[in-house]
Amino acid sequence: MNSPWKIAFTFSALLSMPNIAPEANAQASPETLFKDVRIYDGKGETLSAATSVLVRGNLIAAIGDSISPASDAVTINGGGRTLMPGLIDAHWHTMLIRQTPEQMLFGDVGFANLQAGAEATATLMRGFTTVRDMGGPSFGLKQAIDAGVVAGPRIWPSGAMITVTSGHGDFRPISDLPRDGSKPLSRVEELGGAMIADGPDMVRQRVREQLMQGASQIKLTAGGGVASPHSPLDVSTFTAEELTAAVEAASNWGTYVTVHAYTPAAVRRAIDAGVKVIEHAHLVDDDTARYMVDKDIWLSTQPIVPEFFAGMFPPGSDQAAKADEVMEGTEQLYQMVKKYNIKTAFGTDVLFSEAMARQQGRMLTSLTKWFTPAEILRQATSTNSEFLALSGPRSPYKGKLGVIEQGALADLLLVDGDPLSDIDLLAAPDQNFLLIMKDGKIYKDTLPD
Repeated sequence: MNSPWKIAFTFSALLSMPNIAPEANAQASPETLFKDVRIYDGKGETLSAATSVLVRGNLIAAIGDSISPASDAVTINGGGRTLMPGLIDAHWHTMLIRQTPEQMLFGDVGFANLQAGAEATATLMRGFTTVRDMGGPSFGLKQAIDAGVVAGPRIWPSGAMITVTSGHGDFRPISDLPRDGSKPLSRVEELGGAMIADGPDMVRQRVREQLMQGASQIKLTAGGGVASPHSPLDVSTFTAEELTAAVEAASNWGTYVTVHAYTPAAVRRAIDAGVKVIEHAHLVDDDTARYMVDKDIWLSTQPIVPEFFAGMFPPGSDQAAKADEVMEGTEQLYQMVKKYNIKTAFGTDVLFSEAMARQQGRMLTSLTKWFTPAEILRQATSTNSEFLALSGPRSPYKGKLGVIEQGALADLLLVDGDPLSDIDLLAAPDQNFLLIMKDGKIYKDTLPD
C-alpha cells in the first residue's frame, strides 16, 4: 500500500516533470564553430579583429584563433560579418501583441494563445532572444517555448499585473460595481492579465499567487495609465502600506517589485516603499530623477514617440490626450537619463498591434536621438542582462546573457555589417540578421552557401 509520503512525492514529481518535445524549427549540434567573425561583445565600443567562436551545447566554450572543434562540429564561415549577443527587450507583453482589446475582453482563449505563439516566433526572428514580460498570462507560453513546442524568446514572466479598483489594468465596466464578493472575477482577471487588489492583505495574496505560478518579478500599477478607461495619469493608486506589502512578499521569494508609474508622486511613493524598478517615468521632474539615482533605482523605459505611438487611440479621446502627454515627456526623460546617468533598461511596451511589433528593432535604433550606437547596443544586451539579474534565484534561466565571452549562454546574432557603424542594420532584421541562435540552437540561417 502506498504511503501518503510516497503519494505526495509522486504527485510533486509529476508537477515538476518537464515536457519532452523536439525544438521547434531549430537545428542543434554538439558543437558549432563560427569562423572569420568580428565580435561585438555586448560591452565595448569597437568590434574585435576577425576571430572564431566555439559553441558547445548551449554555452560559448572558446573564443580565439586556435580552436580545435570536434570532428562532427558544424562550421559556419562568417565572412568577416559581426557576431553579437541576442537582443533583450525589458518591457514586452508576449500575450497581448496580436490581440485587439475587444478580443482580449471577449474573444476565444485558444485563438489568443495561438496568436501569442506565432508572435513569439516572430519576436525571435527579429533577433530578440530574451524578453521580460510585463503583464499577461505568459506562463504557458514560456513553458511551450522552453519545451521546444514553439520557437520563441526566453521569457522573464511577471504574470498578471496587479492593480487596484479604478487603477491601470482595471477594465471593468461601471455596471460591475460595487465589488463586494457577490460578483465573479472580471474577464481580464480570469485570463490572468491583471488582478485587482485593495488592501495590504489582498496585495500579498495576489503577489504570492503570481510567484506560485513562476513569476520572476512582480509588477504593480502605481499610477494612472494611457490605455486604461478609469485612471487619469496624475493619480497615485496603491497606498504606501499596500506597496510595502508587495515588496515584502516579493523579497521573501528573493525577487523584486517593479511599478508602472509616470509622475513624481507615484514614483517617489513606490521608491520609499522599497520598489527597485520604475517602468516608464515619462513625466518625472529633475528632483525625482536625482532621487532615483540617490536610491540606486533602475529605470525601465521606452522611446514612446509619435513615430511609433501616434494614432493608437481615436482622436479627441481621453486615451489619445494621455498618450500625447506621455510622448511630450519622452525627450526630457532621456535627457535626464544622460544627465544623471540613471541605470536604464531598454524596452518597447508594444500592445495590441502586430504592425508595431514589427517595428521593435526600429524602436531600438530610434534611441540615436539620445545615445551613441555603442550605448544603444550595450543597453539592449549586457545592460539589460544585468537588469534581469535582479530576479536573483527567481531568474528562470541560469547563466550569463547579453555578452560574448567564455561560459556565457549562446544566444547569438550574425549581422551582415557593422552595427556600431550602422545601427540601422538592427531595424531590418529580415535582411541583416543572417543567422539567429538561441541556447546553442540555430533558428535561422540564410547565409549564402
